[in-house]
Order: sequence, then structure tokens, then C-alpha cells
Amino acid sequence: MAVTQRYGAGHRILLSGGAGFVPSHVADALLARGCEVVVVDNFVTGSRENIAHLADEPRFTLVEADLVEGLPDLPGRFDAILHMASPASPPDFAKLPMEILKVNSVGTIALLDRAVADAARFLMASTSEAYGDPAVHPQPESYWGNVNPIGVRSVYDESKRFAEAATMAYHRFHGADTAIVRIFNTYGPRMRADDGRAIPTFIDQALRGTPITVHGEGAQTRSITYVDDLVRGILLLLDSTETGPINCGTEHEMTMLELARTIVRLAGSNSEIQLVPRPADDPEKRRPDLTLARTRLGYEPQVDPEDGLRRTIEFFAK
Repeated sequence: MAVTQRYGAGHRILLSGGAGFVPSHVADALLARGCEVVVVDNFVTGSRENIAHLADEPRFTLVEADLVEGLPDLPGRFDAILHMASPASPPDFAKLPMEILKVNSVGTIALLDRAVADAARFLMASTSEAYGDPAVHPQPESYWGNVNPIGVRSVYDESKRFAEAATMAYHRFHGADTAIVRIFNTYGPRMRADDGRAIPTFIDQALRGTPITVHGEGAQTRSITYVDDLVRGILLLLDSTETGPINCGTEHEMTMLELARTIVRLAGSNSEIQLVPRPADDPEKRRPDLTLARTRLGYEPQVDPEDGLRRTIEFFAK
């Protein structure tokens, strides 16, 4: 199925968290289409460096504000709103629990209200963490998940599940034009070296020549998605009339030990693998069922993992 481009020149897009890793790439893609993009970010985890290249772009506006304090005064109408603001790295769960809970609850409601007022399409960036430590593999959107509601990861997992519930409530009750994308493990340029997730951690350690710290025995798996593939999937969903949730990622599933060894090889590093204790509620397996993305959106990941990892290593090496 082919999705016709719905948003481009002349359309005005509101993007929350636009200084973050993935959202900054989404901003680039929307601007390349000719859209006007307004980014709202409080820079709790976002980086000004990620959007510095847009400073002289006349169709780009940065508004520094915290959504949990209410949506700032943004004159004019938006054609679409993408809610992508939220700390998302495991270390953030302990350091920024209140911020995560609030931006995915209060922040989501504020943006949904604006979407209803503007009759704008609303796209909620959810997560594969909605599946928790899955008892079904790969994970289809019909699977309800296996989440510890009071564990250390729950501030993120459950607040994203709340955001999905709120999005569907506005769709059903207010007739809002909404969509939910469940994002699987994504990597690429503009990730923080201190992100805490496996790929930037392994790359940083490999480039420094320090031990690669792999949790547990390294047998747990993730399906890794290069950011360009994810952005294409997000824009396909935005352009469509699908409500979702729809998984977006790749089926390139590998163990953490395999991932660490691949990064060491591609980086030309002499780092050794060091096994360290595994964090609580760390999922055993993670791979999306992409049937809906393929049949409803015509989505197909294109970037080979080794190619994507090379590009990411080159970014970190600079």
C-alpha cells in the first residue's frame, strides 16, 4: 500500500521535544518537505546542538518551554502536532521520574486539547516499552504487554501507556484525528554519549578503548533501527489516516553480546567485553511484528545494521 504525502509546503507542524535525538531528525525531514516547524522543548534531555543547524532557517521556530506548565501561547493554527517530548533513557527513569510522568500525562493532554482546537492531526510517539518484558515474540500491536506497574521502569512504561489511552480517548470522544507509533530501539547520529542505552554506551567505550559493559550474560536481544528508517515510518503514519498503534522498527534482532562484538569490530577497537549486573525489569527479548506497518503504510526498513552502526560510530568519532 502506498501512502500519499499529506503534509508539506504550506503546512504548519508543532513538534514537542524537537531538540531530542529522534525528533530533531523528524524536524529536518519535515523542513525538507517545505513544512513550517515549531519546536517546543525545555532542554531537560534535548540538546541545542541537535538543532543548531536550523538557526537561520526561516521556517523553523524554537520555543523554550515546559509542557507540564501548560502549552505556551502559540498564535496561529497547526495542521499537525507530533508529541515526541519525554526523557527516554534508562538512567532518566531514576533521575527524572516526575518529569517523565508529567510530560506523558499533563503534556499529552495539553497537546491533545490543542489538536482538537486546531482540528490538527495528532501523532503520539509511544514506545516498545509498552510491551514490557514480553511473553509474546515478536510483539504484535494486539499484544497487551507484560509491564511491572511499580518497577523502576514503570514511570516511563506506564506513562506512555497512559498517553496511548488518552490519545484513544480523544479519538473516540472528541473525534480527534490521532495516530500512535510504537518506537523500537533506535540509534544514529545525535545520540548522547551518556545516553545510557546500549549502542551509544558501547560505541563510546569502544572508541575510548575501555571495557564494553554488557548486562547479565548478554543473551537478551533487541531489534535495532537506524534513525532514518524510523523517521520514514513516522512520516508515513503521519501522512496516513491510520490510528494505530503501529509498530515502527526493524527485525534486525541481535543479542547484546553480538551487538557489543559488532561495535568493537566496526570501531577497530581493542576493548574487551565485561559482564556487569543486569538492571531490574530489563526485557529479555524485543522485536516488532511489522505486519501492520507493511500492509497499512507500505513501510520497509532499508538500512543494514552494519551500515547504520558505521555511520553512528563515525558521528561519535568526530
